[in-house]
Amino acid sequence: MNIFKRLFNVGKAEANSAIDKMEDPIKMTEQGIRDMKGDLTKALEGLAQVKAMLIRSQNDKKQFEAIVKDYQNKAMLILQKVQKNELPAEDGDRLAKEALVKKEENQAQVNRTIMEVEKFSQSTSQLERNVSSLRVNISKWENELKTLKARVKVANATKNLNKQMAGIDSSSTVNMLEKMKEKVEEEEALAGAYGDIANEAKSVDDEIDKVLDTTSLSANNDLEALKRQMGLS
Repeated sequence: MNIFKRLFNVGKAEANSAIDKMEDPIKMTEQGIRDMKGDLTKALEGLAQVKAMLIRSQNDKKQFEAIVKDYQNKAMLILQKVQKNELPAEDGDRLAKEALVKKEENQAQVNRTIMEVEKFSQSTSQLERNVSSLRVNISKWENELKTLKARVKVANATKNLNKQMAGIDSSSTVNMLEKMKEKVEEEEALAGAYGDIANEAKSVDDEIDKVLDTTSLSANNDLEALKRQMGLS
């Protein structure tokens, strides 16, 4: 093995090793993106649920606030009726007191919904930050995945080009053609040898007959003899 091929093999091994090392991060990144998208789906579902609870608490708060205001007005109207002598004072005080009790009960509901609104608002903000962070990370990982895939593609193309430039593939083809050429030459030489042997195997009589063409001469003599026998000559 010459120095060039040895160096090429070292480079080839390093290229394969580099590609192998890049393929694992690609798989890991793809799995990571799938996991993060799953987390994003769950986070969006959670965010939707918390937002729904926030909206419901805000609506409840408005309703209880309206009720509180209504009982407050009712208590005032009752006292005004008492002042106008339209209602006995004893009944007016009792009904106004009942209205104020109802007002305090609903004010407690208002206070409860205020706490719920604050709690759900904080949860919504936290989930929105998580969703935003997940989206940023998914986008970052997807870009990283594109880069890794491009690097693998370039590395593979470079490796194949280097192999062609080094002549590793073509050398094997050339070797095969050289072997075929040697085989053909051997067959041709063998055919020539058989031809020589065949020529050497001819007898001396064959060579004489070939030179004198005795077959034709004998036929002529036989023809003359036949004519004499028949009195034709």
